Amino acid sequence: MTADPAELLELAASLAREAGALALEMRVGVEQLDPKSSPTDVVTAADKAVERLLVDGIRAARPDDGLLGEEGTSDEGTTGLRWVVDPIDGTVNYLYGIPQWAVSIGIEDAEGTVVGVVYDPSKDELWQAVRGSGSTLNGASLRCSTVTSLGQALVATGFGYDERRRAAQALLLPTLLPAVRDIRRLGSGALDLCGVAAGRTDAYYEQGLSPWDLSAGRLIATEAGARVEGLCGRPASYDLVVAAAPGVFDALHEILVAGDADADPLR
Repeated sequence: MTADPAELLELAASLAREAGALALEMRVGVEQLDPKSSPTDVVTAADKAVERLLVDGIRAARPDDGLLGEEGTSDEGTTGLRWVVDPIDGTVNYLYGIPQWAVSIGIEDAEGTVVGVVYDPSKDELWQAVRGSGSTLNGASLRCSTVTSLGQALVATGFGYDERRRAAQALLLPTLLPAVRDIRRLGSGALDLCGVAAGRTDAYYEQGLSPWDLSAGRLIATEAGARVEGLCGRPASYDLVVAAAPGVFDALHEILVAGDADADPLR
């Protein structure tokens, strides 16, 4: 089966919009299911239903592609392409009615993400990227911030669900806060990466992102000119994701290295 990036993008965007509409429809009075990794790591009936919609749509259009979903879908496929989906990234926000959550769809090959789509239904914002072709928000081209001083940088972050990881992550803040303009914690890794792409924030770092949190947003940020890496030359991963405007990446990286930001008390 052929894999034209433009066709993949069109399919992913259509599915993301459909999934977002279902999530919006289900939000009021949505049932909270048993938590996952900790009591604060919530999952709802909407997460499950939206993932089913995405999986059914992908399999109907491209039955031989691989699939990986946050809510348990896993299929290797035979085409060399894998769809990596997060039905609702920012489930706690979704549960509380905070309009900062999204449907995230990345399509990967052996070299990484080829197509990335993140749809924010609450704001009707469709973030898209094709590898090597730039990224857009509702059709308008994106470029990350041109800030060059870390002291003028607005930095987003997130915290883990486990209380031990939260405690370790909090130890970095007394050093980081005086060195930057301010900190934001918005609650959706995919949208945080998109925020860097649009210059809504100048940088973002977080430990504990899973493939479905990272796949689409990393491409969108990268294609907008941001640097998206781990520490000390390692790739962005579960250990740490650092996405920043090139002018402040090194200064932020230095603080994160000094603070052992990729150290994990759970390992």
